[in-house]
Amino acid sequence: MLCFRNKCFRTLKLVIISSLLLACQDVNKQPLTQWQHAVEGAYDADISNDASLSVVSSIHHGISVWDLKNNALKYTWSQQQNSSDNLVLAIDIADNNSHAITASRENFSLWNLATGQSEGFWQISESNIRDVAIANNGNYLLVGQSNNKVVHITLASGRRLEFLGHQEKINSVDMLPNGRVAMSGSNDFVAYVWDTLSGQVIYRFNHPSRVTKVALDPKGRFAFSADSKKDAHIWDLKTGEKISSLKYTNRQEIFSTISFSPDGKQLLTGAPSRKVSVWDIASGKRLSSWRVTPRKDIRPAGAVVYAAAFSDNNVIITESSAGYAERWLFEP
Repeated sequence: MLCFRNKCFRTLKLVIISSLLLACQDVNKQPLTQWQHAVEGAYDADISNDASLSVVSSIHHGISVWDLKNNALKYTWSQQQNSSDNLVLAIDIADNNSHAITASRENFSLWNLATGQSEGFWQISESNIRDVAIANNGNYLLVGQSNNKVVHITLASGRRLEFLGHQEKINSVDMLPNGRVAMSGSNDFVAYVWDTLSGQVIYRFNHPSRVTKVALDPKGRFAFSADSKKDAHIWDLKTGEKISSLKYTNRQEIFSTISFSPDGKQLLTGAPSRKVSVWDIASGKRLSSWRVTPRKDIRPAGAVVYAAAFSDNNVIITESSAGYAERWLFEP
């Protein structure tokens, strides 16, 4: 009889836990609106911090720039003229929407978002490009590479500063809108925040495995770092102290995009598993989660969330590898 009771108790416990997990994850949430921005899927995308623009890379459309307020195509770009090398795998939009940077493994381009014109094209030969970031007005560019280096470029003077703090290839980089502070994460288990004038380290954040994603809050309040196993942390950018760690029950969660809410209360994440989540910055608790729409012709159904941003009136916009831009209602 005791065994029967224990079995019933375990079953009831599992039911309660499952119900609680489902309650905080809107697994069946449907998008308010869905637009197709890449017919056969996308290689990468970024959404501006104000959710008004997106830049999408795809094989059939090259690079396309979209007005997300009206779902209108603004520009179509080619990474490299008279070449098939248009495989753009990294994109970043300046915080003030002035410029965008797009990069393949071997080259990167600077674009003016007001005119749609190219303002520069550069090739590298010594390594592969892993990630890029751009400051306001395109004044500074940041390039993370497979040779362990992060290069900070001042366009007005041509100055190149190489940050040599990492011992393994770079996975993720970010930069404040003024270009003065950068962040980088590497396979060496470390995330650094550093000064782009001197190259001096401001903070070092150690992880138990390779650092897969870093991000800086554009308003200079927070930093984020996550590794390939279990740790994802939000840091106070003014003190270097940890504010919270994201709390999740999975063995691991990998993040493909990060965005901070304008009021500094929530963190928005996207993942290679189609999952979009909103987290409370102060506690690290997940407030809500759902999954973007996969491509219908892919089995098993999947999509990488390349970009996500907070829009007006509790609306969140996502771009994914399925080629869809989607609008979602987040209800705190």
